[in-house]
Amino acid sequence: MFINDLTFEEMKSYIEEIGEKKFRAQQLFTFFNKNKKWDLNSSSNLPKDLKSLPVREIKIFEEYHSKIDETVKFLFELNDGNLIEGVLLKYEHGYSQCISTQVGCRMGCSFCASTKGGRIRNLTPSEMAGQIYLVENKLGINISNIVLMGSGEPLDNYENVIKFFDIIHDENGKNLSNRSITISSCGIVPRIYDLEKLKKPINLAISLHSPFDEDRKKIMPITNRYSIEEVLAASKYYSEGTGTRITLEYTLIKDVNDREIDADELIRITKDIKVHVNLIPLNPIKEYNKGKTSPKGAKKFQNMLLKGGINATIRRELGSDISASCGQLRRKRLENENSKAN
Repeated sequence: MFINDLTFEEMKSYIEEIGEKKFRAQQLFTFFNKNKKWDLNSSSNLPKDLKSLPVREIKIFEEYHSKIDETVKFLFELNDGNLIEGVLLKYEHGYSQCISTQVGCRMGCSFCASTKGGRIRNLTPSEMAGQIYLVENKLGINISNIVLMGSGEPLDNYENVIKFFDIIHDENGKNLSNRSITISSCGIVPRIYDLEKLKKPINLAISLHSPFDEDRKKIMPITNRYSIEEVLAASKYYSEGTGTRITLEYTLIKDVNDREIDADELIRITKDIKVHVNLIPLNPIKEYNKGKTSPKGAKKFQNMLLKGGINATIRRELGSDISASCGQLRRKRLENENSKAN
């Protein structure tokens, strides 16, 4: 057990179990999640026994600053030497950070670099929170929005992700609003229903990328298990139960999912759901170097959706000069290390 992986309620229970005074739980939780520190020896108000508790640490391994906008890409190193990555994005409303939830991913989406090496392991709550704290400490900023859209499938690491939500939302720590958190999923249906039961107004983004099951199966193997109809039914249930709007992430691939027939079907299957479609220009990788829908084609597809009554925007490309799409930097680093070893 690592002490900084505990929620505040778990911390209180643990402190009681070991016979320490109750107020020590708040001291410890605040030290990690409000003061954003890891080295217990640096605390002047903790007893020696508590300073020897095991702590899970994370550090910035490398960072890349875009020369065309204010995007920053981070590679983080974990206790076991594994690397994960995250992206800091600056908007008019403040800073948003995209974080990872797993080392690698096992979902197998064909256009995603994160999944090519498979899933190595799940991240713990402190490893997710640590990505945020490190960036805030390094740059002296406040992250106002968090997106779980880096490496990994958040709902494939459900228990740890929920504990992370509890930690990051706790008033004794960062105290981030649930509405300032977005969880992105390819659509693990049972977990979407589980998430709804929590009644937390966390934003849900579904990586859809095609309105047709057979086409989606070719790029997203999860469709072999959960059909688009099942994913959208669960998403609608979540939206109605939490009072939130569902975002549909839709990567535009030339002549694959950017046709008029795709737009028409997308309009049909989402007409009864409170959705926003986020159109994303494809970031090709060497294993999936399909054509990228042109800006003109993306605008045409957007207009078809708008005409059909579906709210749709085209995501602005940020950090294109620093491989800001999830998984690209970690994979490039691992490939370089492998080539040196050989």
